[in-house]
Amino acid sequence: MNLRTKYIVFVVILHLTALLLTYFIFRDKVFFIAAEILILISLFIAWQLYHELLGPLKLLMQGTEAIKDRDFNVKFVATGKYEMDQLISVYNQMIDELRTERTKQEQQHMFLEKLIQTSPTGIIILDFDENIQQANPKILQLLNLSEQQLLSKNINEITNPVISRIREISSGESRSFSIDGTAVYKIQKSHFIDRGFPRHFIMIEELTAEILAAEKKAYGKVIRIMAHEVNNSIGAVNSIIQSALNVEKIWIDPQTESLKHALEVAVERNYNLNSFMRNFADLVRLPAPDKKKINLNRIIQHVCTLMQMKAGEKQISFIMPDTDEPFFIMADEHQMEQVLINVIKNAMEAIEENGSIHFVLDPLAGSLSVIDNGKGISPEEAGQLFSPFYSTKRDGQGIGLTLNKEILVNHGFAFSLKSTEENKTEFIIRF
Repeated sequence: MNLRTKYIVFVVILHLTALLLTYFIFRDKVFFIAAEILILISLFIAWQLYHELLGPLKLLMQGTEAIKDRDFNVKFVATGKYEMDQLISVYNQMIDELRTERTKQEQQHMFLEKLIQTSPTGIIILDFDENIQQANPKILQLLNLSEQQLLSKNINEITNPVISRIREISSGESRSFSIDGTAVYKIQKSHFIDRGFPRHFIMIEELTAEILAAEKKAYGKVIRIMAHEVNNSIGAVNSIIQSALNVEKIWIDPQTESLKHALEVAVERNYNLNSFMRNFADLVRLPAPDKKKINLNRIIQHVCTLMQMKAGEKQISFIMPDTDEPFFIMADEHQMEQVLINVIKNAMEAIEENGSIHFVLDPLAGSLSVIDNGKGISPEEAGQLFSPFYSTKRDGQGIGLTLNKEILVNHGFAFSLKSTEENKTEFIIRF
């Protein structure tokens, strides 16, 4: 029974009781009629009170229903009654504040959502059970996974080298790491409070481009200084030595023959040193790629023909792509040839003798794999492969892979070099 019904029942019972009492108490008709008039007046007052007291309650019920339906546009007009207008004023003020707050929250939510979706940093938001609730486009690109492979999946059950690093750090930690010596990532893990309980979120930023730029700036400056000093010194020294060698009367005496030979060796070593420094200088002066539509299949065949004689000396065979169909990419032809030459040279050095180099083109994935059956790459070497001037060879300069890295990054091609199993190493380029 609601309040209105209770009030009406109470008033009816009260006045019926009063009528019965007046009938038995007042035998005089005058007093009886006066009592009846008073009861009628009381009924009228009760009816007025009913409207004045239950009217605000009715408004409150309407306002409550509007709030329950999250409709903050319902407002009431003043009635001219003081108490009712006070209640209406408070309600209208509350509705205005709720509407303003909801609009503010919606705008902030939309801004935050847009910020997450357009952020250059990969973002993963977890629910209370460590399931991935939200992943922005950048994280899908970094992980090379689709939304279906991530959303609603438990982060502890996903197999991915980047995700596995996330599991290693605690909330509030930040860590940088490299995968296959090619890409460098920075992971930050933190949490926020949602309904009284912590929820984690992860931000992943790829630092490859920034680190490459810093590395190139650093080693570029060093190389330019070294090349300048070496070339100046070698030019002057060779000029003096050549002048001495051209004075024939010095070398008439047979006793000076050994000195002449030593000077000739010194000149040759100076030329070798000059060539050594020129290789480093070429790395710094690498031009921007002149991208054109080229047939990668034809370039592979051309480079293999170029390297065939050297490979034959070591009994190394080339296994060409399964198809002769054109495989078109947008790239600088000369620079891509240089990349393939460096890859083949490294593969041949890893094989040493009696082996094969297999070229696999995958049009669907848009990738090239160069697979050799050499000695492979150890875990210690894997993390340093693309570091500037790092080499596992005794006389290596570490230029080949550094140059490959520079060319492929300038083209915007992803790449990796790793041993997938014993005696099997893959250099993969994804176009």
